Amino acid sequence: MARRIVCDAHVGDKLAIGDTYGLIRFGSRLDTYLPAGAEPIVNVGQRAVAGETVLAECR
Repeated sequence: MARRIVCDAHVGDKLAIGDTYGLIRFGSRLDTYLPAGAEPIVNVGQRAVAGETVLAECR
């Protein structure tokens, strides 16, 4: 399973909001945990695109 995850970031790299630093190959599942009070704006099962799809609004 771990071979499906590819991370291009290294210790010391500077990442900005929205940067893509890795990927999960072959359409693997990803669980995302949101902080309390966050309002999800996507639906269960909806396809998301890294750096494009906004998942939630944090208040």
